[in-house]
Amino acid sequence: MTINKILNATELTVALSGRLDTTTAPQLEAELKASMNGVESLVLDFSELEYISSAGLRVLLSAQKVMSKQGKMVIRHVNETILEVFEVTGFTDILTVE
Repeated sequence: MTINKILNATELTVALSGRLDTTTAPQLEAELKASMNGVESLVLDFSELEYISSAGLRVLLSAQKVMSKQGKMVIRHVNETILEVFEVTGFTDILTVE
């Protein structure tokens, strides 16, 4: 998985490509923890993300908890496979998916 971060004032955009799974979730979690201080808007760009596992969902949930206290989190460009995972797990009710 590749992580590209762009910080623009208080908005952090994180673009992911590849697979967000048990192997790569800790990498994303560490990147988010290191970058979210002072961020009011977190945008996750999933246009290049192919797959997400339960470990990836856990990272998204913890990021959502942090961002609900300091701003907002949006997930953009979700493919059909990942959107189906979000719907089946109820994450579409928890997360803002555009």
